Amino acid sequence: MVKDAPIGVFDSGVGGLSVLAEIQRLLPHESLLYVADGGHIPYGEKTPEFILERSRRVAGFFREQGAKAFVIACNTATVAAVADLRRDYPDWPLVGMEPAVKPAAAATRSGVVGVLATTGTLQSAKFAALLDRFATDVRVITQPCPGLVELIETGDLDSPALRLLLQRYVEPLIAAGCDTIILGCTHYPFLKPLLARMLPPTVILIDTGAAVARQLQRLLGERELLAGGTPQATRFWTSGDTEHLRNILPTLWTSSGVVRSFDG
Repeated sequence: MVKDAPIGVFDSGVGGLSVLAEIQRLLPHESLLYVADGGHIPYGEKTPEFILERSRRVAGFFREQGAKAFVIACNTATVAAVADLRRDYPDWPLVGMEPAVKPAAAATRSGVVGVLATTGTLQSAKFAALLDRFATDVRVITQPCPGLVELIETGDLDSPALRLLLQRYVEPLIAAGCDTIILGCTHYPFLKPLLARMLPPTVILIDTGAAVARQLQRLLGERELLAGGTPQATRFWTSGDTEHLRNILPTLWTSSGVVRSFDG
């Protein structure tokens, strides 16, 4: 591995762009690669075995591209694949996602924390373990959110249909007294402006994109792999419709970009 090698970032779709933005903000000298497995979205309803197989294909692709680190910018894929990938690549810096249960439990004043996430994340043993470890002194209200990922994938962040669906998901959390809500899917930070208008101003929203960027910085620093020069332009791949990703990048990313087909 060399310092100017790129970092690979992977999600089932465009949600990981929220994490990519945090990485670019903290590590502006790093060159970034991004794969969206849009041909197989949503992951939340897929089997763990299927998600592991897809994650392994993306990991192999990033290795071929010479990536010095791999970020699984997807909570569902982290649950299904991160342990196996760490065994597959023991010397490769690898960062996954997990719902921010610990900081949410510390932040709540009412003692009630809400979680918006996919069905796959909420039903996982990893999520149950997080609750057992960090949420024994708080009440946690979980809310699966089918349909949200699919709407965000179209670039829809504020349509009447999206607002109606999101309102249906957050109302039970507010009614239960949640003053802190975990955004447990990397797609959901794109809804922060809408949630800010929908929720009482006292409600805190927590996601883990910035924490992932800090963990990546730490791992690269330990291995003396932090880049210091001018980065290459971010490169994008998708197993879905390349024209679709190209069209919505200006909405969800800082700019447009070259998008290639991922056939892995």
